[in-house]
Amino acid sequence: MSEVISGIEGELRSNAVDVESIEWTDDAVDLVYLTAFPGASVNHQEMGRALRTFVNAAEHNEWEPTRVEATVLRHQEDVLGTWYAEAEWFRQYLDYDISGEEFSERVIGTLSEDSQ
Repeated sequence: MSEVISGIEGELRSNAVDVESIEWTDDAVDLVYLTAFPGASVNHQEMGRALRTFVNAAEHNEWEPTRVEATVLRHQEDVLGTWYAEAEWFRQYLDYDISGEEFSERVIGTLSEDSQ
């Protein structure tokens, strides 16, 4: 029997983010996903799709922003990189205190890519 995946995980998957795992705590979301672009660097558009999913959930009151910590895998057990987005950045973006460009720049600034 197949399990129905809903909520933010389902939305991530429908936005072509291949979720390996997602864990929720009071102060963070730990997202691990398998990239569709297993090259030498993390794909920024894929990061954007994941972030947009969280922004949409917050806009629809389906998620209260918390820190999102993401691990990007080339394949199982092979980390391509990590990135994060602070809860405050989501709030500032949603309140129009920062632009989409500023939000993206902040997140890309956290990107740490593992050397091969």
